[in-house]
Amino acid sequence: MGVKCFSVTVTVVAVFACIAYQILLSPLPPPKISTTKYWGPSSQANRVEKSEVKPFKINYSADVISKLSNRLSEPLNLVEPLKNVNFRYGFDKHKLEELVKYWRDEYLPKWDGRQKFFNALPQYTTKIQGLNIHFIHTKDQTDKAKYVIPLLLLHGWPSSVREFYNLIPELTKAKDNIAFVVVAPSLPGYGFSEAAKVPGMNPNEIAIVFRNLMVRLGYDRFLIQGSDWGSLIGSSLAALFPQNVIGFHSNMCVTGFFMNYIKAIIASVYPSLFVAAEYADFHFPIGEKIAYHIEESGYFHLQATKPDTIGIALTANPVGLLAYILEKFSTLTDKNNRDLIDGGLDKHYTKEALLDNIMIYYLSNSITTSVRLYAEGFGIEYLNLKMDRVPVQVPVGCARFKNDLAHELDWQLNVKFPKLIHSTYHANGGHFAAMELPDVLYNDFLQFVNKLNVTAKK
Repeated sequence: MGVKCFSVTVTVVAVFACIAYQILLSPLPPPKISTTKYWGPSSQANRVEKSEVKPFKINYSADVISKLSNRLSEPLNLVEPLKNVNFRYGFDKHKLEELVKYWRDEYLPKWDGRQKFFNALPQYTTKIQGLNIHFIHTKDQTDKAKYVIPLLLLHGWPSSVREFYNLIPELTKAKDNIAFVVVAPSLPGYGFSEAAKVPGMNPNEIAIVFRNLMVRLGYDRFLIQGSDWGSLIGSSLAALFPQNVIGFHSNMCVTGFFMNYIKAIIASVYPSLFVAAEYADFHFPIGEKIAYHIEESGYFHLQATKPDTIGIALTANPVGLLAYILEKFSTLTDKNNRDLIDGGLDKHYTKEALLDNIMIYYLSNSITTSVRLYAEGFGIEYLNLKMDRVPVQVPVGCARFKNDLAHELDWQLNVKFPKLIHSTYHANGGHFAAMELPDVLYNDFLQFVNKLNVTAKK
């Protein structure tokens, strides 16, 4: 009788374990999607969408720049920081005053030169699903390469296509017989790409827009490289359209799969079983990593719940916009920058590069529409799709930069990325690797591409 009861118990436990696995842990098929959903103004919903691609240049008048200069000349009346807090309470007053003065007195007077810099890379717009999408599209130096491969290059927040201006020229040069035709779009609602007029523009929907963009440009098969939101969008695109994707490379490979938190705890007991000793501090100690995320995630919760409120505050205040965005460039580049009086900004970036990025948000009036992606990307409609459990069935490469916001072990990534063929660790660099260390990111990406044995002739 005891043996029989034990057998029944084991059977029941096994059945429930299988059910739990199917409900909570097993891989899922891609969700059903529409590739034609309309995101534009309702008054134009029934119009036939033109497929023309138009050249685009950044061109703002002297009057626009003069008005900004006048706004930056208004008294700041900032409160004195507490003694020795540096950037731990946020942006330091004195560093902010220095940057505002530089913005007004040195950067804006040479705006014509900055516009020429922006326009040195060929840019275009085209209507996709009702939205005017802006993108860089360059292949000028690819003629010496034996193999020329289309590449979709995706940025995140609070970045823009400006992050790629030092990376793109490297990508279009021939190296190892390979060069890339680069398409770097502004995300919908970011910079010069039009924002959705209705709710629901989540990472899956952006992935669809960008897949349609690449097909329109004649690229039915292409590579993807992305970070931050660009990583999540690129991952979704590869999962939804594996027939279009040659491979996916990211410098922020995180999946959001809840089981990965349990895996992290298990791995923390014997880290050496899961990661080489010299890279253990990328992932451990877990308590320290969690504390850092809690300390630095205030913006995340605000933008995921009330994006328009913070958007209104920043739209009305260019100085606030600068402080809000550049504080992220400080902390997410290296958390130790919080202990520096200048936030480490001068150590990692030029003032021109930082202010170029601010100008894109300011001139396009896109801060509100950009932060809405947090509400869409963490809304219940998108989370119910369970994309963290939909595997990417194409080759994947993951580059980890030491000071980035988060890292996952290969063991954590293997459900989402079963074809992870390239996994690297870099001792320096943070969240904005394309701007901070473009050569390192380029070489890592090229190593990944060489592993693919791509032979797509131009």
